[in-house]
Amino acid sequence: MVVSARRATLSAPSGPRAEPVGVRCHPVPVAHTRPTDPAALLDAALRRTPAAPLLTQYDDASGERVELSATTLANWVAKTANLLQDEFDVTAGSTVAVALPVHWQTAAVLLAVWSCGATVLDTAAEDDGRLAGADVVLAAQDRLAPLEEQDLPELLGLSLHPLGTGMTGYAGPARDFAVEVRAHGDVFVPWQPPDPAAPGLRLGGLELTLGGLVDTARELAGRLGVAAGDRVLVDERTAAEAGPVAWLLAPLAAGASIVLVRSPDPARLPRRAADERVTATLGRTIEGIRELGRPA
Repeated sequence: MVVSARRATLSAPSGPRAEPVGVRCHPVPVAHTRPTDPAALLDAALRRTPAAPLLTQYDDASGERVELSATTLANWVAKTANLLQDEFDVTAGSTVAVALPVHWQTAAVLLAVWSCGATVLDTAAEDDGRLAGADVVLAAQDRLAPLEEQDLPELLGLSLHPLGTGMTGYAGPARDFAVEVRAHGDVFVPWQPPDPAAPGLRLGGLELTLGGLVDTARELAGRLGVAAGDRVLVDERTAAEAGPVAWLLAPLAAGASIVLVRSPDPARLPRRAADERVTATLGRTIEGIRELGRPA
């Protein structure tokens, strides 16, 4: 991990390491087929450009910048998936509520749930009542207090610190995601391979299968005009309104990378786009850069 002047390039969380690094571990060489579930989209990015930036996050309120390569994101996903599967028996048929804002850690959690073949419930939901019935709930630290009053089977809290460190000043019953995840391995093998026909996302009245998430992401990427190799800048508000298929899966499906901006300062965006070699924006207009979904 390299940290300087509030800029960080994240490495995987510390803990036991195995090779090869990735979401899945195949004992023998396999043919690379068209992705049929969200975890396979990350696998494809890992094969394509393992060391290149895949998800870069800025927070203009704190001045932080965090960069994850495909390899680093895959390590976080694998560790998180192992945590969910080994500690909470998350597998096909399980439902995991994700009460998290748009964030790089949210991307890792979402992809981990889908790697287990499980269903994500109500991403970034503001109505905590919707989370009832989930087998596991992962929530931001500032949302834990009301959730503690519910009869939830398992509750994990995330500090959302830019470097993935644990919660501070918390003494409640929720388990600390950052502490728990570090004990788990870098390679994930699901008990059952994800079934493309199984439920993958329940968001309000919308339900998509794991395969439907990939199909929708691929169709949306084509409709918006996301191209392979694009660096797509998306701000927090647009991402929250559009949902994870748009801000996370569509770029992955197209072979693009993501520049995510939290608490964006409009005055900084043009320079940031230049520094990050942004080629397209979602929901933002920056002179000289094409805006996805808009006529050229």
